[in-house]
Amino acid sequence: MENQSLPQHELDTALARRLKALRHEHALSLDELASRSGVSRTTLSRLENAETSPTANALGRLCTVYGLTLSRLMSMVETQSAPLLRYSDQSVWKDPETGFVRRITSPPGPDLQGEAIEGTLQADTHISYDASPRPGLEHHLVLLEGRLTLQFADRSYDLSAGDCLRYRLNGANAFQTPPDSGARYLIFMV
Repeated sequence: MENQSLPQHELDTALARRLKALRHEHALSLDELASRSGVSRTTLSRLENAETSPTANALGRLCTVYGLTLSRLMSMVETQSAPLLRYSDQSVWKDPETGFVRRITSPPGPDLQGEAIEGTLQADTHISYDASPRPGLEHHLVLLEGRLTLQFADRSYDLSAGDCLRYRLNGANAFQTPPDSGARYLIFMV
């Protein structure tokens, strides 16, 4: 049986339930999670009650607290699948704040470590994360279309279509597209 991608409102509801469950599994109050993540208590409550769609920034901060990648978190709310995940069944999430689109291309698998995601950023978009969800996580970013600047470890890398950047993520990082070009890329995480 193949994975069935959830409609956005159902994905938001499933994600809200998972975020609340993670907080309880880690024995954190809303106040403690707000303090650790830098996401306000009010926003956390609204996220856990599916009253608002989470932003990439908020999810990134929460994933850092829980030691998860965003794609691992998203795979937790999808149904289990066979080894083949058709394009039409892949989970797609859109950041309501920036328009960033994240497609989880890897079939969910609790025993598998590698993950692949496709990201699409509009022109003149900046997304930053305060920390790596799992320090030392190896990334291979292949830029498929457009231009993208990736910043981490006090370095900046300007990528053009076809470029591949291999790195270990250990701290804050940012993705930036220029005013005249968006970007579409694949990230393979090991």
